[in-house]
Amino acid sequence: MKIIETRSAPNPRRVRMFVAEKGITIAYEEMDLMKGALRTPEFTKLNKFQRVPVLVLDDGAVIAETMAICRYFEETHPTPALMGTGAKQRAQVEMWNRHMELGLMFAVASAFRHGHPAMAHLEVPQVKEWAEANKPKALEILKVLDEELGERQFVAGDTFSVADITALCAIDFMRPARITRPDGLKNIERWHGEVSARPSAKA
Repeated sequence: MKIIETRSAPNPRRVRMFVAEKGITIAYEEMDLMKGALRTPEFTKLNKFQRVPVLVLDDGAVIAETMAICRYFEETHPTPALMGTGAKQRAQVEMWNRHMELGLMFAVASAFRHGHPAMAHLEVPQVKEWAEANKPKALEILKVLDEELGERQFVAGDTFSVADITALCAIDFMRPARITRPDGLKNIERWHGEVSARPSAKA
């Protein structure tokens, strides 16, 4: 079993953090997406969408998409629970992870893919106006998150979850996306410091 990734990308980092929190040891194979490694016939056979991460199981089965991979490990290694326990908590984790993924992460990734010159050969067409349009969207989500974190320790409640992993990876990726985090978000600062101090954050 192995995970194919590009280490510098945010979605593979989400999986590495998830796996580290679970205490799972697994092999990683590096693919340089900047050099077109994901567009080769060999990789395309594994994932026709040409994205990482990809989990290859011992029986040869392939699971792509970050959350699908995390779900696999949640089911095979249920402790510690990172997707909630019980119907209510699972729904709350799912809700906040989607907010962080479809709201914050998508906006940050769009700003990076459409705004960074190094991505021009991969994001065709690269629409710089779309990059700029997504920067304020990311900041809007941050303001909401800061308010929510004033009421609880973690993104989805009082327990660390995959929603915190998604939020951390998105916020840290703001730097290469050239989005400046505003001053004064005290609750995010507190949360970011605590979550960044977890060993998994360095996975």
